[in-house]
Amino acid sequence: MKVVKKINNNVAEYEDESGNELIAFGKGIGFPKTPYELTDLSKITMTFYKLNEHFEILLKELSEEIIDLSVGIVSMAQKELAGNLNPTIVFSLADHIQFSLQRLSQYKDARLVYSHEVEQLYPKENQVAEKAVVMIQNCMQVTLPKNEITAITMHFVDSQAEYKVSQEEIAIEEVISEITSLIEKELSIDIDQDEFNYERFRMHMFYYLKRVRSGEKFVGDNTKLLTALQKEHKNIYFLAVKVSQLIEKNLGNQVSNDELLYLMIHLNRLYEKSNQRKFE
Repeated sequence: MKVVKKINNNVAEYEDESGNELIAFGKGIGFPKTPYELTDLSKITMTFYKLNEHFEILLKELSEEIIDLSVGIVSMAQKELAGNLNPTIVFSLADHIQFSLQRLSQYKDARLVYSHEVEQLYPKENQVAEKAVVMIQNCMQVTLPKNEITAITMHFVDSQAEYKVSQEEIAIEEVISEITSLIEKELSIDIDQDEFNYERFRMHMFYYLKRVRSGEKFVGDNTKLLTALQKEHKNIYFLAVKVSQLIEKNLGNQVSNDELLYLMIHLNRLYEKSNQRKFE
């Protein structure tokens, strides 16, 4: 196997016998000077043909530690769940882990409820998610809130059903499209929907709206943090209110004041990234 390009120490691009380019994950495969022949194929843990450009950007943006952690979790989960996961969960899970760690640091008072309903509906996935949380905590030396088990459980559930598009998912995508138009109007920005930061925003909103539909809500006292962010980012707060009204109108689920915090975090993130792109 000819390794032709290093992405990081544990991820590299290689060519198969037919000359097709693939992305490979494996301990240390990106470390030697490229190009070189990798003879020990047992080092390869995962491979991908024609990787989506958003995933390629994500590989460069996430730390090697988080990518390796996600690969380890997915490898474990594939065994536990009889290989039914779409391998691309490596990327969405890695992005989720990074954001969870950022939220733990920057918005440590924000909490989501642990869903006993999800635990009952998806007991096997929930058990695997419990193991995943332990792996994250041991690797990153952090203590995660229990709700992370629910969030990761849903990543596993959605990955297994990724190609089964339900009417609910179609409705959610339509709401995201309306939210995008509302953001552009209210913040006077043009969003490139082919751009990586929007794809990340869309993915987070998709998971958020699925949780809203399932009845999962923020819990705890987020009032102080919400009030502080409301004063600091008034335009984002008022936009979040309008987004919540749009969600209630289209999905029939009421968005609590605490859930505005989640919306504000993601709306502000997209807004800041859009402004950065203007000046690059």
